[in-house]
Amino acid sequence: MQEFRFEEYFDGTYAVMSYEGDEPDVVIPAQYGGMDVTVLGDDLFKGHSEIRSVKIPDCVRAIGSCAFDGCDQLHEIRLPESLEDMWQYAFARSGIETIILTDRIRSIVPFTFKDCQRLKTVICNSGLKEICAWAFDGCGNLDEVVFGPGVKVSPLAFSSLGQDRTPFAARDGK
Repeated sequence: MQEFRFEEYFDGTYAVMSYEGDEPDVVIPAQYGGMDVTVLGDDLFKGHSEIRSVKIPDCVRAIGSCAFDGCDQLHEIRLPESLEDMWQYAFARSGIETIILTDRIRSIVPFTFKDCQRLKTVICNSGLKEICAWAFDGCGNLDEVVFGPGVKVSPLAFSSLGQDRTPFAARDGK
């Protein structure tokens, strides 16, 4: 069973505001009422430890705070090219190991990946301009964050890894 509750957004599109379900593989609808779904709301999948994969439609532009918080079995997620914003704690305590950010994401805000203990690799594409303080707080197994030249990286972005482990590399992102 997968049931979603939608709310009209300010621009006439829709946000997914709540989810009821127990399936390991979730497919988010691309439209509701004939209009695009552009936002995944705050706390959308919070605590759904049964979720292993999520298919996000190509029209989604924002992922809200704590949307995947506690989805500790979440291993497979492909972010849509339309994605522009991920809010604080969007993937906190999730089970993702690798994530590829899209060209439209300009900033990784504080605590986006808080306590993602399985996160090892983050690939940032060419649009990224800033990695904020504590973006990867508590990501103890993080080995590599790849991003293009000129990205502003807060000295506290990787602070919980200790000074001897800085997993980022300023390389040409994809």
